[in-house]
Amino acid sequence: MNNKQNRLKEFYKLWSTQSLSQLGSAMTSFALTLWIYEKTGSALSTATLTICTYAPYVIMSIFAGAVSDKFDKKKTMLVCDLLAALTTILVFALYKTDTLQMWHLYAINAFSGLMNTVQQPASEVATTMLTPPEDYQKTSGLMSLSRSIISIGNPILASALYGIAGLDAVIGVDMVTFAIAFVTLAFFVRLPEMERQEAKENILVLAREGLAFLRKTPLVLNVILFMSGVNLIASMFDAVLPALIIPRAGNTVYGYVTACAGIAMVIGSFLPTFMPKPKDRVRVIYLTMLFSLGTENFFLAFSRSPIIWCIGQFLGWALVPVMSANQNVIMRNTIPLKLQGRVYACRNTLQFFTIPIGLFLGGLFTDKCAEPFIAVKEGTIWATLFGAGKGSGASLMMFLLGVAGVVMVVVSGSIMKKYKYTE
Repeated sequence: MNNKQNRLKEFYKLWSTQSLSQLGSAMTSFALTLWIYEKTGSALSTATLTICTYAPYVIMSIFAGAVSDKFDKKKTMLVCDLLAALTTILVFALYKTDTLQMWHLYAINAFSGLMNTVQQPASEVATTMLTPPEDYQKTSGLMSLSRSIISIGNPILASALYGIAGLDAVIGVDMVTFAIAFVTLAFFVRLPEMERQEAKENILVLAREGLAFLRKTPLVLNVILFMSGVNLIASMFDAVLPALIIPRAGNTVYGYVTACAGIAMVIGSFLPTFMPKPKDRVRVIYLTMLFSLGTENFFLAFSRSPIIWCIGQFLGWALVPVMSANQNVIMRNTIPLKLQGRVYACRNTLQFFTIPIGLFLGGLFTDKCAEPFIAVKEGTIWATLFGAGKGSGASLMMFLLGVAGVVMVVVSGSIMKKYKYTE
């Protein structure tokens, strides 16, 4: 019991301080988005900033996981965090000397994204090392909770601080939170010893081992591929949402509706902490996603009311932490600890590569297909269902995404039934 309590104590120190640092980093990213939009007035410029962050994550994750498994987890996290912090300091220096340009931010964000790509699988394994198996569900819920709080708090805090004191203050807060997390990890968090790969082993060999494990473990692979399909639909939704709400209700309402997703995830994050272990975690995963994709899109497609939009957002995101917790438990219990870094990295590539694709397709189909289609359908059943004017095409897209999401989950669920997971 004492050993379990000590491990959880180390987990709480790591989780709380790393979450605080992530909040600071998210605030800086949001403030830079505001700065770019002030300078350019271009949505494409701000989107490119996100793409630059995501590209290394998708492309390099497989190799980053092998790096994580090859070296000490704590040292890997410390080095990556330090290098990412140095890029933030570089942004601050360029900003204060009035030489900060767009290409600087794109290059710096790409480098920071690469550091996060290496750090994330090391952090995942460190969490496993510090968590007793019977507490995987509980700690997964806590991690979902911190992500949810960050998603709500960072735009509010960053925009307020940026408006009052400028980019300097936001970066200052980021550096303080980084220092707290760095010092805590370096001097106050003790990770158990684990076997590491011999230094002579090639990174490509280790990366292939991660892929080979997934091929031999269809349960984990099918869950990952299912979630890549969910991410495709969800990222298209993210691209369509502002086009639906802003023309009809403005930026303020868009902010409220977006915040409802974070509120829902905060509330939903407590569910895995108190829920009993399900009989079949795979079934929980696809049923929660069926509920999410089968409610939110239709609520937003057919309604013109901000209240209904908020309800739809809440329903769509409330069970996401439950899904995430069950996926985490499956992966932590199924993947050997010494392979987790490289397998998690392969998961990152396979599960998240659809996000930039979905963002692009959602915007493209809305602007080039759905909006022009509805524009010439005034007085028809299409206008009755989805409205008229700017935003009506986005409503049509929401409906199509709802149908696509339900079909995808039903088909995938029928395939995944044979991979029932029990403990």
